[in-house]
Amino acid sequence: MTGAQRSTKKVRCGWCRSDPLYVSYHDQEWGVPVDDDRLLFEFLILEGAQAGLSWSTILRKRPSYLEAFEGFEPERVARFTPRKVEELLRNPGIVRNRLKIESAIKNAKAFLKLQDELGSFAAYQWAFVGGKPRQNHFAALSEIPAVTEEATRFSQDLKRRGFNFVGPTIVYAHMQAVGMVNDHVVDCFRHAQVARLGRRRG
Repeated sequence: MTGAQRSTKKVRCGWCRSDPLYVSYHDQEWGVPVDDDRLLFEFLILEGAQAGLSWSTILRKRPSYLEAFEGFEPERVARFTPRKVEELLRNPGIVRNRLKIESAIKNAKAFLKLQDELGSFAAYQWAFVGGKPRQNHFAALSEIPAVTEEATRFSQDLKRRGFNFVGPTIVYAHMQAVGMVNDHVVDCFRHAQVARLGRRRG
């Protein structure tokens, strides 16, 4: 490989490796600021489903989750019955964990209550970072924290409001995914692109 060829190769965060699904998620979604409540609910539930598993497992099951959880419309998920829970426990396309499934329903109800109280989940969530993304400048994956003070406060408040599977580590992963923080390493080609999106939001 020549020097010119090396210089044109995109540098990415090491966690996405060469898995096409991971690469697509990294290049198109991870770290992009999200203001849409439905998508925020989707990420919140998927992050909870990931607990104890790899994110690649959840990405592969994401299409099945979208179908099984009726597009992650919180109004629909909040109406899921015990019979629906049993149906979901037989669905091989999702993580068949009763606590996680029942938690998603409980979280949907808490999500709707919060929307009624504050108008939007997005406005509530973004307040934990002052309304605009934190622009971090980490040189290596080893520098990126698993949890932050903002994530801890966010987690504690979600729990107070009746949410489950929202520990600080899960919440920080959620914050990274939906662009509340820019945790692409500085030599990743997406770091600068995501930073520009954050400035436009602010």
